[in-house]
This record gives sequence, structure tokens and C-alpha cells, in this order.
Amino acid sequence: MTMQQTPLLMSRLLGRGARLDPNIEIVTLQEEGTHRQTLGATANRSAQLANALTKHGIRTGDRIASFMWNNYRHLELYQAVPSMGCVLHTLNIRLSPTDLEYIINHAEDRVIFADEDLLPLLEPILDKIPTVELLVISRHGEGGETSFTNQVDYEDFIGGESAEIAWPEIDENSPMGLCYTSGTTGKPKGVMYTNRSTYLHTITQAMTDSMSLSAIDAVCGIVPMFHAMGWGLPFTASMLGCKQVMPHKYMDPARLIRLMAEEEVTISAGVPTIWQGVKALIEESPDRYDLSKLTRLTCGGSAPPISLMRWYSEQLDVEMVQGWGMTETNPLGTLSRKVAKRSHLNLTEEQQFENIGKAGLLMPGLEIEIVDEKWQPVPHDGEAVGELLIRGPWICAEYYNDPQPEKFHNGWLVTGDVAKIDSEEYLIIADRSKDLIKSGGEWISSVDLENHIVALEGVQQAAVVAQPHPKWDERPVAMVILLEGSNVTREQILEHCSEVFAKWQLPDDVIFIDAIPLTSTGKIDKKTIRAELGEAQYQLPDLRTA
Repeated sequence: MTMQQTPLLMSRLLGRGARLDPNIEIVTLQEEGTHRQTLGATANRSAQLANALTKHGIRTGDRIASFMWNNYRHLELYQAVPSMGCVLHTLNIRLSPTDLEYIINHAEDRVIFADEDLLPLLEPILDKIPTVELLVISRHGEGGETSFTNQVDYEDFIGGESAEIAWPEIDENSPMGLCYTSGTTGKPKGVMYTNRSTYLHTITQAMTDSMSLSAIDAVCGIVPMFHAMGWGLPFTASMLGCKQVMPHKYMDPARLIRLMAEEEVTISAGVPTIWQGVKALIEESPDRYDLSKLTRLTCGGSAPPISLMRWYSEQLDVEMVQGWGMTETNPLGTLSRKVAKRSHLNLTEEQQFENIGKAGLLMPGLEIEIVDEKWQPVPHDGEAVGELLIRGPWICAEYYNDPQPEKFHNGWLVTGDVAKIDSEEYLIIADRSKDLIKSGGEWISSVDLENHIVALEGVQQAAVVAQPHPKWDERPVAMVILLEGSNVTREQILEHCSEVFAKWQLPDDVIFIDAIPLTSTGKIDKKTIRAELGEAQYQLPDLRTA
């Protein structure tokens, strides 16, 4: 007996929500008020967009770039470009002109869609990207001009085109999305997602034991759609028919909370710094916002402190779901839920929070392993540390037009993360290999120190980085932002750390600052912090033997 060999194409998923519930809205925050558009209208406009691109001469496999915020037109690109057999290349708006020029030329993008307020960021490179033949400008009444010769307004581009389309039958392994890593070492590297890989990722993301997305959710994706394809949320929400709520460029906590309250958001996703900002605002005005519909927050990019997770649970009855992944993993690798196994029903709340402080349990279909320097697996005992490897149907097997054999080993992706796996198969990220601090031959986890410091009342944010030391090779230094009105001292922070860490693991110094630099994806930018400390010729006291 045989089954139908239907290819796994994104075009079979993306219009489903609009067919089932066409009047549900896509809401985009604007300078004044909101822009509202139904799922049905979004599907029609996506067909118009695909027809316009075809008329322009775009063919299967061509790369179409977006330089945009999270908004309804970006979602139309998310639906149209993969469905027509082309590749959506989401350009990170926070990259330098040098990196942008490199990735546009490396991808050989033919068309760029750009929000008008972002045009000044493209301007310096417009004469250096020869493959780009058309710039389509998305206007929101914010202003923005460009000198590019061949440009057209988005609405003019799709206006008059038919809303009818028959999506092509293509190979399920055809590419549909292209994301470049942040380029923390060397040039940015391209990760090409396929229809098959994203189809499987989309279905897995909706699983009850995953992010538990359903058609009745109102989803607010704060994670940028230019970062690992918005963690896949725009695809999953479009498949299910969720209400989608998009912040556009308005990322300040006050506007975000107001948007989430007014649109009755049930689930949102962002990096820890976003949720710390929201927490501070709610603490300031506890009765100002009605977030009673909010049930869960997904947090990725870096590990949120358990103290933050507890606060959301105890104060708002909101579950914070921690996730681990990378651009190379499409990006969902592991997730940590408060009660993740039937056997966990009997755990104390303390034990449940201990579990959600871990990076989580593997998504179905994936495999992970931790290995030593000789590629030998190390025990899953929660103690042994090794290099994290991962493989599965939506994990990168090579970089786009850029072989880097050291990043792949016998079919496994070498993640660059140093990790432990415990006896329950929870992944515990110790650190990025480049952010571990090696002091006197012993390793110190910057992540563990940061999370412990942030748990101290009065501390808003912390970053721990290595600084060169003549005797010990490297020593940790903590950069700390205090909450307004807090008078926490250096001594209190060190005393707090000494409750858990050995004397030699303690930071050699605590520096109080007003802002911590973030990377283009909202993570703490440790490379910049290390460089700035080095430029200041920061002299570490020799406290290790003190």
C-alpha cells in the first residue's frame, strides 16, 4: 500500500488560516493608531504581489530581499515569495553598511522591498549592489527618500494585479528563505531554509508540547522578522489563522504593553531585554494595563534569569517559555515549559522553575549530543560539559555558497555553544564557546554569573565579560545596570555572588553603567564590551588570590 507523495510546500500551509477564518485581523502599530487588514485581504494582496513579481521577470529560485520592520506588508512577502517558489532574504536592518553590501551581493538579490524610514540605511550602498534591479518602497506616512534609479511604490507595484493565482508545484527541497548570521566572527554566513525544512518546523512549532499555538491565539511577534525569519511565528500563525499583532518600529515597552493590552494578545515572543523593560514598566504602574488575556511569553536569544520568569508567573500568571536555537536551526531547537512531562506534575514549584531555567527539551525529530575535543560523547549527567552538536530535518547542513567544514562534523552542526545535558535530557547552555572565561586553566560561565547578579533585587541587567590578565590569562568583569533609585553596591553584588560561586569565579570588578550594548539581534554585545574595556586600558586588580 502506498501513500500520496505530496511535496511539503509552504504554499500548502500559508493560505490555510485565510481560507478558514478570512475576517480575522492583522494589526500593525502605526505612528497614529493602527493599520488593520483581514487574513483574507492579506492572502489576496500576497497573490497580487506574486503576480507583480512574475510580471517583473522574477523566476523560481530568485532571491527577493526585505529591509523591513514587523508589519502587514512584510507578512505579505512572507506569504508570497516562498509560495511562488522564490527565496525571501530577510536583511537585518541593524547590520553595518559593509555587511549589508556583502550579503546582498553574496545572495545576488534582484529586488529589495524597504520600509521608507529605513531608506537612509540603504542609501550608502545603493551604487554598490549591481544585482539589485528594483527597489520597492513601503510607505507608512513617515517620509524617506532614496537616489536609487529604478524605484516604485509598493501599492503602485501590486495595484491592478489579479488576486487569483495558482501556486507552482516545485521540489520540496527548493529554497524558500535566506538568513545571514550576525557575523560575530568573519563575514556573515548565509543559511538557506527549504520548503521541506520550514514546513516541518512550522507544524512542530504549533505542537502542544512546543509553543502550543492555536487558531484562537492573538500572536504578537516582537522578535524581528529579519531575525531567523521571526522564529517562524509568521508562518505558523498564518497556517493556523491566528490574529497577528505587529509592532512595526515601535519597540519601546510602553507602546508594546499598550498594544498587547488593547489587542488582547495571548502569546508574545522576544528577547529577555524586552521582557525586563516591560516588567519595569508594569512595576511602576501595576494597574495601568490589562494583560489578563496574556498566557505565555516565549523568550530566546539568551537565557532569561529565573527571577524574571518567576516574576511573570507570580505577578501576571504568565508562563515564560525559554527556547534555544540559532539561525542555523531554523531556529527552534529546544523549549522549556513549566510542566514539560507527565512525571513533572508532582514536582514542587521550585523544581519546576529550576527546569524552566534550563534551555529545554529537544523538539521532536531533532537529535543533540555534547562531545569532547576528540568528538567523543560525554555523559548526560548535568555535570559533564562539551561542545553542543545538533542534527535534524530543519538543521543547516552547509552555509550558502560558503563551505566551512569546521562548522559541520559527520552530519552534525557544530553550534559553538558549550553545554551540559542532564539525566532528564534537558539541555543546559553553559556559554558560547567564545564567551567562556578561562582563568588559571579553569572555565567560568559568564551566563551563570549574569543570571545570578540579575536575581539580586535592584539590579536591572548585567553583562559579564573576560578581560586579559597577566597572571590568570583571563578574569571576569561585571557590567551592571541598576534599577532607578537602587543603591546596590559593588560589595553587595560580590557578596551575593559568593553565596553560589567559588572565590576564584567571582568578578574581579563591578562597573556600573547606564546602558549595555546590544547586537543586531538584541543580545548582549560582548565583543563590543570587551573592545571598549580594552580601549579604556582597563586595569584589573589581582583579586583571584585575595
